[in-house]
Order: sequence, then structure tokens, then C-alpha cells
Amino acid sequence: MLTERQLFLNLIAQTSTAPMLLEPEYAEGVYVYDKKGIRYLDLIAGISVGNLGHRHPKVVDAIKKQVDKYLHLMVYGEYVQSPQVQLAQLLSHHLPPHLNSIYFTNSGAEATEGAMKLAKRYTGKFEIVCFNKSYHGSTQGALSLMGDEYFRNSFRPLLPGIIHLDYNDIHSLDVISDKTACVILEPIQAESGVVVPDLSFLIQLQRQCETHKALLIFDEAQTGMGRSGELFAFQKLGVTPDILLTAKALGGGLPLGAFISSNEIMSSLTHEPVLGHLTTFGGNPLSCAAGLAALQALLEEGWIKQVEKKEKLFHKLLKHPRVKMVRSCGLLMALEFESEAFNKRVIEECWKLELITDWFLFAPNYLRIAPPLIITEDEIEIACSIIIQAIEKATLEIKSI
Repeated sequence: MLTERQLFLNLIAQTSTAPMLLEPEYAEGVYVYDKKGIRYLDLIAGISVGNLGHRHPKVVDAIKKQVDKYLHLMVYGEYVQSPQVQLAQLLSHHLPPHLNSIYFTNSGAEATEGAMKLAKRYTGKFEIVCFNKSYHGSTQGALSLMGDEYFRNSFRPLLPGIIHLDYNDIHSLDVISDKTACVILEPIQAESGVVVPDLSFLIQLQRQCETHKALLIFDEAQTGMGRSGELFAFQKLGVTPDILLTAKALGGGLPLGAFISSNEIMSSLTHEPVLGHLTTFGGNPLSCAAGLAALQALLEEGWIKQVEKKEKLFHKLLKHPRVKMVRSCGLLMALEFESEAFNKRVIEECWKLELITDWFLFAPNYLRIAPPLIITEDEIEIACSIIIQAIEKATLEIKSI
């Protein structure tokens, strides 16, 4: 009889030769418990999904109540489904007035695909400008935008008309022209190791888009829903997009994404052709009910206001000669080490010490810190102590070789 782990390796499609193989039994708050009863402090929150931690009671309660009403009813956009309407109303209330039309999707990648179509349809143009070291999803269109040739190359041919620029390079923005339908970027580059842009770069980018009637798209799948210290990172930066993408933490732990724009822009999907964008499960009532409860809790319980203080505590406690730099935007943080090999040793040691952490796609020598926003100061101290221990153990291993 095969074990569940063996069945996992045999039956679940693998995209890595070294899966983590944690076997979770239960999760609550900032902890994940495995089948042996070992408690792990979760410092990545499912890659910025669990902003309220695991199984927040208000989210669980909302899911249970919605289950007793209805699940899937009809293709998105046909029925007036209360969870969708209420979540859209609350979300739009906390966004600039022109971001008032919300198209719910199943994921961030689908939000990217929808936004690409919307920009092409509204502008009548097809050229898209994006940035190196960027991540917008792994579907075919989103992959065409991905800012790393290593991840793109094996899946060519990709979409035509895609131009990649260097992030934060203000001089490269002259390539934006009357042919450009949209420019898409992460206002904080996550997978490159938490890179914060210069404000002058963002301002010039917005000017270029306005001059050439190109739509500005911000992908906030990772940085949205409070992680930056504001509901969305662009609200800290002072530059507002024409289309906003969100996902990950939006669903409170259930699959949910969205692309958000103005009624004027979004209405272009209603004609020539009618049903210009479709999804069967996007805006699923269960996911929207969970998302509504999560957003309400995020706003009412004051977690966003605590982000900056917790960010500073991490910085204070993560001082070590081996840590070359700590980059952060709120509770999305990256610790730079000398090499990818050393970082992976540190991550392995963290796991042995019952702390879950990870690395970044385009910055493998950086250790990822993206805990639930509900993490306490005591838990931050414990987490940082473990990371320092892991650095010391990795250092000793290298010296012994």
C-alpha cells in the first residue's frame, strides 16, 4: 500500500524536483500543524494569500453561511449574486472613484489575461510594454509578459507585440508610443526580491501613458489587501493606475482575483463582441463571501495600521553579518545573502527549526518573509531568532566542508 506522500508524488503533477513535502493536518492563525503534530510558524502565508492568517473565524463563519444558501448558479455576470455585489461595493468604496467596475476572476493570472484583453479592446492597439524581473502569472498571455527569459524560453512562440524594459529605468520609457495599448507593472516588484520604484520613474511612466493614450496597469496580486501598509501599494506611492489587478489575499484563503477599472473602460467588453470576456467560476459566491468577510476584518480589526511597526521590528531583529541587505515594503520582505546556495541552506535550516520560509523566482539569493499580517510582536521575535539560528547553522556547515 502506497503512502499518501508516495501517491502525491505519483499522481499530483510535479513542477519541481524538490517539493517541500510538508503534510499539513491543520492550520490556524500563523501556524501550520503537520500529521506528526509538529507546529510550524508560517512566514510566507501561502505566498501572500493568508493576510489574516489561516482560518480566520469571520471568514470561516461567512463560508459556512454561504454554503447553506447556494454555491455555483450561473456563468459570471448573469445573476445578481449578493456576495459579488457586496464585495465589489466595499472594495470600490476604498479605491479612487474611477476604479469602480470590478470583474472577478479565479486567480491573478486570469486577472492579467482579462486586463490585457481589456486594454487591447478599449484602445484598439495591441502593443504591450512590461518589465524585466516581473511576474504576472504563468498562463500563455501572462507568461509572455514574464520578465525572465529562463522561464519564458521553453514555451515559445509567445504573444507578439510585447516589449520588455528595465524596471526603474526612466530613460527607457521613451519606447512607449502611440502604438502602445498598455503598460503593465508591479508597483512593488515582488519576485525580484521586493524592489521599490523611484517615484520619478512612476510619475514619468504615468505621463508617458497619458501622452500616448496607453492604459497603465498595476499588478497588486502580492502587494494588495494591506500587505504594504495600505490597502494597495499604489496608495502609498501616489500614482494611480487605469486598471488594477488583485488576487491572492483577496479571497481570504479561497481562489479569487479581479481586474478593476472604470465603467467607461470596462463597458468596452459588452459589445463587438458581446460577452467580450467570460469566466464560469470567476466571482464564485463562496469565494466572494470569504473575500467580503476577509476585507471587512482587515479594515475593522486594524491590521493594516500595524504593518509599519511590525516591518520595523523585523528590520531591527534581522541584523547579521551574513545578511547583506533587507528590502521591504510593509510585510513583504527580502533578506539578501551572498548566494543562492547559502540562501537555500538557510531556508532548509529554518524548516528544520519549524519555520516556513522560501525564496524568490528572480532573486534566488533572497529569503522571502511575507507573514500573515496578524503576526504578533512576540511571534516576530521568535521568527527572527530562528532565522538567525538558521544563518549560524548554515555558516557552520559551509566552514566544515
